[in-house]
Amino acid sequence: MDAVQDEAAGKRARGLDRAFEILDFLRQKRQALKPNEIAAQIGAPRSSVYELVNLLLSNGILEFTGGEGRVYLGRKLYFLGAAYENHFDFTRECEATLERLADETRETAQFCMLDGNRYTVVRMREGARPFRISTDVGQSVPIPWTASGRLLVAHLSDQDILNFIPPQDFRLPGGEWLEPQTFIAEVRQAEREGLFTFNSIVDSFTHCFAVPVRGEEGHAAATLCLVTPRDDGIANRDRYLDCLKKAAAGLEHAPARPKRG
Repeated sequence: MDAVQDEAAGKRARGLDRAFEILDFLRQKRQALKPNEIAAQIGAPRSSVYELVNLLLSNGILEFTGGEGRVYLGRKLYFLGAAYENHFDFTRECEATLERLADETRETAQFCMLDGNRYTVVRMREGARPFRISTDVGQSVPIPWTASGRLLVAHLSDQDILNFIPPQDFRLPGGEWLEPQTFIAEVRQAEREGLFTFNSIVDSFTHCFAVPVRGEEGHAAATLCLVTPRDDGIANRDRYLDCLKKAAAGLEHAPARPKRG
């Protein structure tokens, strides 16, 4: 009897894992897909995917969109996210911090974190200058492509970093190969200095600044960033870093606590 119950519990757990895999896959793809397309791309049995998609549809977690049976993330997820944000003061503090940074520097300000073994922009505020730098909030990007990535993995050992980052993520957008040992050296530099800046790897006209927002364990739980036109960033380096450090210190003293009343 216990063996039967254990098997049933294991099946439910695997089903839950697969459901989250489907949701995360659709988030990454940013487009509606048919269940058979999802199954093929995540390497899952079509019967299991169809069963889970129907369950998620019936609960509003997925919705039909785009015709031909395509599905995408449902509005129930928006309401769940809104409830989370409403429960914590930290989200409000983060928005206010980004707004102040963008006002002080006129540059694009970002709050960034790890999403599994990738980097993502969680919040962003565009600057006031006519030159706009846009980033897709929530899109996962390889860690080695980013200034923040050097800070977000700095608490790991060298070997743990190599185990954590997929080998293919050291291939840069232009096709160049970033030597892992070069990346690790930059991680250790960022750890010593408590910041990292560089000319963007993703494009040829921006300069990126990142400083850590440390959690209770003392390492970077997140980063605050500025993305600037290259020449302006280099010319204003000290001032921009000073603004970022002050803003990060403020966030570190504003823990993610439930709102009162």
